[in-house]
Amino acid sequence: GAQPCSPKYFGRDAIVCVCNATYCDTLDPVVLPALGTYIKYESSKAGKRLERSEGSFQRSLRAPDLVLTVDTTQQYQKVKGFGGSVTDAAALNILSLPETAQDRLLRSYFSEEGLEYNLVRLPMASCDFSLYAYTYDDVPFDYELTHFSLRDEDTKLK
Repeated sequence: GAQPCSPKYFGRDAIVCVCNATYCDTLDPVVLPALGTYIKYESSKAGKRLERSEGSFQRSLRAPDLVLTVDTTQQYQKVKGFGGSVTDAAALNILSLPETAQDRLLRSYFSEEGLEYNLVRLPMASCDFSLYAYTYDDVPFDYELTHFSLRDEDTKLK
């Protein structure tokens, strides 16, 4: 079953869930709910971390709050997946952890008991979360890319 967040507080309502070599919060595998029902995952400053609840859709509900109308006949876009970014800074932080903590952290993102990410964005060359600015080919007018080369940050970190 799911394991709850082990909170660490930073004052002023700032909270993170601790993930280390011995503990990391997990989720139960996500399954599609029955027709007419939904599953909601809620996070909050008050300490909720992907807290799961269930409910059912009601037709013509008269309520003073926001009413959401879903038109299932209209489809505007497809969701390809969910994920995050692995920048130089993210890679350095992940690699600074003990191997067991690295494994737990990556499982919390990519496994069934985690968020089940299926997409990762990698910056090309440096970005605002790099230790320094770099490109793959700093030679002007090198249209053939004869001077193109990856950096250690790309081959050893990301």
